Amino acid sequence: MTTDDLAYKRRIKAWTMYDWANSAFATTILAAVLPIYYSQVAGATLSSPAKATAYWSLGISISLLLAAVLSPILGTISDVMRGKKRFLALFMGIGAISTGMLVLVDTGDWLLASLLFILAKLGFNGANVFYDALLPHVARQEDVDTVSTRGYAMGYLGGGLLLLINVMMIQFLPGTWGPRLSFLSVGIWWALFSIPIFRHVPEPMTATATLVKGLKTITTSFRQIWDTIKDIRRYRQLFKYLIAYLIYIDGIGTIISVAAIYGAELGFDSVKLILALLLVQFVGIPFSLIFGRLPNKNAKRRPQFLAFIVFNLISLPLVGILGARLLPEAISGKRPLPYTPTATAAGEGLYQAADSRIQSSGDWRTVTVDARLLDSEADVNYFTSQTPGARLDFTFNGQEVVLLHSTGPDHGTWQVLLDGQPLLDEQSQPVVINARTATPRYDISRSFIATQPGEHTLSLVSTVAGDASQGTRISLHSLEVLPAHPAGSLGIIIALIAAVELLGLVFAWLLGKSLFSRLAEKIDTQRGILLALLIYAIIAVWGFFLDSVIEFWFLAWMVAVVQGGSQALSRSLFASMSPATKSGEFFGLFGIMEKFSSFLGPIVFAWAAATFDSSRPAVLSLILFFVVGGFLLTRVNVVEGRQVAREEDAQAVVS
Repeated sequence: MTTDDLAYKRRIKAWTMYDWANSAFATTILAAVLPIYYSQVAGATLSSPAKATAYWSLGISISLLLAAVLSPILGTISDVMRGKKRFLALFMGIGAISTGMLVLVDTGDWLLASLLFILAKLGFNGANVFYDALLPHVARQEDVDTVSTRGYAMGYLGGGLLLLINVMMIQFLPGTWGPRLSFLSVGIWWALFSIPIFRHVPEPMTATATLVKGLKTITTSFRQIWDTIKDIRRYRQLFKYLIAYLIYIDGIGTIISVAAIYGAELGFDSVKLILALLLVQFVGIPFSLIFGRLPNKNAKRRPQFLAFIVFNLISLPLVGILGARLLPEAISGKRPLPYTPTATAAGEGLYQAADSRIQSSGDWRTVTVDARLLDSEADVNYFTSQTPGARLDFTFNGQEVVLLHSTGPDHGTWQVLLDGQPLLDEQSQPVVINARTATPRYDISRSFIATQPGEHTLSLVSTVAGDASQGTRISLHSLEVLPAHPAGSLGIIIALIAAVELLGLVFAWLLGKSLFSRLAEKIDTQRGILLALLIYAIIAVWGFFLDSVIEFWFLAWMVAVVQGGSQALSRSLFASMSPATKSGEFFGLFGIMEKFSSFLGPIVFAWAAATFDSSRPAVLSLILFFVVGGFLLTRVNVVEGRQVAREEDAQAVVS
């Protein structure tokens, strides 16, 4: 192996290591820990969780807007002044330092949390532009797909490992120290594992827009952007691809963002949803690498890789659907029938606290809360009492009840009883609600679970620990009886998935070369993305009919099959059609498309869910994004797009 080959491999490893570094931000900060911490701790002094959610969403929007505006400008500047690594270091530093400083955020520090999050998210988005812009300079043309998918695989592994560590920290460290130190660990992890890319990836040479004497860098950069816009017909294939990408990546992003909400609506408990998130994270590693091999003409086992993907495409829905219908309910976890009301008990549904189904004793009255305090469209009624020993009894037909209540300086401690006996927590301690907080807050959610199905009575009793100055008020908004959680055998289901994957490996090994050799030769990057979109379309249709635990897990596995590969191939296809000498500018535009793709899918999903009063049609509606995006992708002449990019690079070098 020559010195150049060793340097090339070192450069690729260093580049992919940055995905390992920054994916910890995506998993711990964006997905798993900070959103909950922001709502429950940082935003604890806000009037309601809804207001905390609104501020959180506003922070995301501000960071996305800033990134969308700055990305193409700074990307072009990096082309002109040879500064991709410098801008990467700048934004990485902003992101990592701001993330680490989240360790300072404690109860009520929502403003500090918002500012640090906006800076961290801006750093994350901005750094990704320059990281992606380095791809065409790091990898040889024939290796772009493989390197891009390897980066995604490293990201899944690194982000997943630190998330596991963070979950353990949260479980075992007292108070808020678990999540706060998790934020610090993400900042350190991000900065530490970013070092290789700065050490081993060289700064690309500048071959564009030579600075004219007397003209500033910014002026030259804006002139270059304007020249690109005027010459848009020259890059028509690239821009056709960007439109296709905008549409189908919107569908992919929506599936990722609504998966947990959809699973909760179907009755899957939070533990299973978190496990499914981790499943997708780790299963995505090998499948990302497999998708990266499909377009590689030098990959020795392309037919076997394609056979394995096709086997999963057919067998996962088939086994999942048949398992739901043929296996016993104790294994398949079929969704139970809705709880219906009886003469003595309330069934599934939402009940206002003053509802006749809820029996009260003591002096109770209705208090109206102004809509402005709750970020709602209308005023909300609370049922409240300040009588010591005041009591509410709610008899329901089901297993889980969600209570919405308020807290405040005049609120007290409430004892929770189930069927006349103290309800015990996981540590066998009596469950109590301490509703006393320094500032009033509304719509606080608490969940109570009866271990056995059937009729139960939930009781809330006002208690006073010490003197009356601690408060006695009970103030409730509503009680909701949730659908029963499907209770399948997770161990057997995972064993079935493992068996399917083992059969898939045997099938690919024995028959892949003989059955898929000719088809594998036709798979390029464009067709690899189309294959992924076909799988996503099947996921959308299957999600509409989803009704059991076994289908949920098989579907989650299917998402893991395509998630990393589809995104990685999309990145590499764009890189191959972009002039390397303008990679900063064009990946800035690519970044804008990624930011804009986060709004249309959720809007369509929300509209469909509201129109049909169910998320099932909303999930099915996402198939439009894959069909339309896939069709537009077929209209892109990739060969022409790549030729234009190479001609642009050659012209820039000559000039």
